[in-house]
Amino acid sequence: AKAQIALPYSCKTGRCSSCKCKVLSGQSRPLVDELGLTTEEKEDGWILSCARTAESDLLIEVEDISAFVIPTVKTLPARISSLKKLAPDVLRVLLRVPPNNIVNYLPGQYVNVIGVGGVRRSYSIANAPSADGQLELHIRAVVGGVMSDYWFNGAKTDDLVRINGPLGSFFLREAAGLDLVFLATGTGIAPIKAMIEAMPQLAASKPPRSVTVVWGGRVQDDMYLDVAAMPGNHVFIPVLSRASPSWSGGRGYVQQALLEVLPDLSKAAVYACGSDAMIHSARLAMFEAGLPANRFYSDAFVSSAAN
Repeated sequence: AKAQIALPYSCKTGRCSSCKCKVLSGQSRPLVDELGLTTEEKEDGWILSCARTAESDLLIEVEDISAFVIPTVKTLPARISSLKKLAPDVLRVLLRVPPNNIVNYLPGQYVNVIGVGGVRRSYSIANAPSADGQLELHIRAVVGGVMSDYWFNGAKTDDLVRINGPLGSFFLREAAGLDLVFLATGTGIAPIKAMIEAMPQLAASKPPRSVTVVWGGRVQDDMYLDVAAMPGNHVFIPVLSRASPSWSGGRGYVQQALLEVLPDLSKAAVYACGSDAMIHSARLAMFEAGLPANRFYSDAFVSSAAN
């Protein structure tokens, strides 16, 4: 903060590895366990910047996002406008905030919802900024989850909650002339939906060379959105890991499905959101396919320790 340098981040708990960077010189110490790093990465000089504090001047290899105008974080009241089941275990929640307190955010960012007793859960915003200021969230049911029980069994239209945000650095960078790739598993499609909805404005002046969206789930019910019908010109590849014999889409892992249609990623930028396992596997596969190390952006969904 003192150096006026903004660094990428997401969970702020040392688990998602969005803030991973390499120390070239200097000393730092951990504030929390860096669960998002392997032993090999730690030995090789990698740290998680959100989980550390400097003990000397540091020289680190990391993206500086200070050039982006990142909206101010606020805590606001919000009321539930609507609740709709998109899948047996996925709920769409629309929230409205006071008219004089519209939340400015970059598509891809998330908010914390603060429930009864101060319980906080993080949810990506699933829509591009709109004139009415409503926020769309996609919430997956978690067995035994405190907030999950509220959303699926207690929440009603006009209920009042509090939100804190926007947060995170999972948003679009320069995309002109690149093969833009979005990888998602489960409700990781939510922030990608927001980015795609906002892309027509971006593409007007600085269009990417191509846009490919690969979304993975387990069974067909997990494909709860019509991604192909979203605005813009993009290739959509749905992938299932437990597909029925009648399934006509991709099978297996999202990174494998992508490489079948785009084997050379030297001119690509990849945005991956979903399970931590997918992101770690995809990162390795993308780099092996020629993706430059500074063009892989991710937001890993990590479960709350307290559910």
